[in-house]
Amino acid sequence: MPGAIAYLDESAAGWERSLYAFLAEKERWSGSLRTVQSYSRMLQHFFGRAGKTPDQVTSQDVFAWAYGTGLSGKAPGSITIGARVACLSSFYRFLIRMKVVASNPCDALERPKVTQGAARGLSGEQIHRLLDVVPTTPVGLRDRAIILTLTFTGRRRAEVLGMTAGSIEVEGATVFYSYRGKGGKTGKRELPRPAYDAMQTWLACVGKDLRTMAADESLWPDTRNGRGITSGTFYTNLRRYLNAAHLPAGGVHIFRHSAAKLRRDAGESVEEVSRFLDHSSLAVTTTYLRRLEGQEDRSWARVAEAIGI
Repeated sequence: MPGAIAYLDESAAGWERSLYAFLAEKERWSGSLRTVQSYSRMLQHFFGRAGKTPDQVTSQDVFAWAYGTGLSGKAPGSITIGARVACLSSFYRFLIRMKVVASNPCDALERPKVTQGAARGLSGEQIHRLLDVVPTTPVGLRDRAIILTLTFTGRRRAEVLGMTAGSIEVEGATVFYSYRGKGGKTGKRELPRPAYDAMQTWLACVGKDLRTMAADESLWPDTRNGRGITSGTFYTNLRRYLNAAHLPAGGVHIFRHSAAKLRRDAGESVEEVSRFLDHSSLAVTTTYLRRLEGQEDRSWARVAEAIGI
């Protein structure tokens, strides 16, 4: 975990070990390094500000931190407050399970009512405009392949950017990709042909071939250092493309919303879209996971038609 918690000294090493253990468990459960880093930052901020060990923290301490200003100096919104309390409460539930503390100071707090922003998704015409401004340079070809993979698969940012050569499997005329999703869920789905073709074009541009690449080699090596592209690099490029296409600014998650929107527009039912995205309301059951394993994708052609490729 980057950086030590400021208040910890040698006598408090046991608390620090508990924190490391909690974050390790969280990473195994979520499968997301980004989630772990977010939890680490929030916990370090809280305990550094409180100046107390976990057994000394009161509900008032939690309230003051959850509703207080953060590093930005701005008052937190309901989503931020809820995330802070959820993070700290999760840590205390872990400590209780480990029989390190007896109670959770977060239990006395009433969670704020969260007002979710409207989900945004790009239309087929907007994605076509976006692709039109992506250059045909090596970086542009890589980013185009990532955009198409995000749009056609509906996978999360980390799931796509974490893809390796071993994630791709060709079975006859069909290409499949394997992934590890949120909560450690794994699956195998068809990789729509436009995304696969864009991958091959990009890899050929940098002298690589899926058939000869090492299984653990990233599909998206950074052209500057050969290592896998970081989410920050792709996000920076995406913002520039959106601006050039005169589209609203957005993050990488917009493609997950777009995938859902395009498939719904293509005639899929809400239940089919939910299963496609592995939403927890349906994907928690092994029945749905088994149905999706290696499942043929019958809608990507209509999505490709909507995008105009």
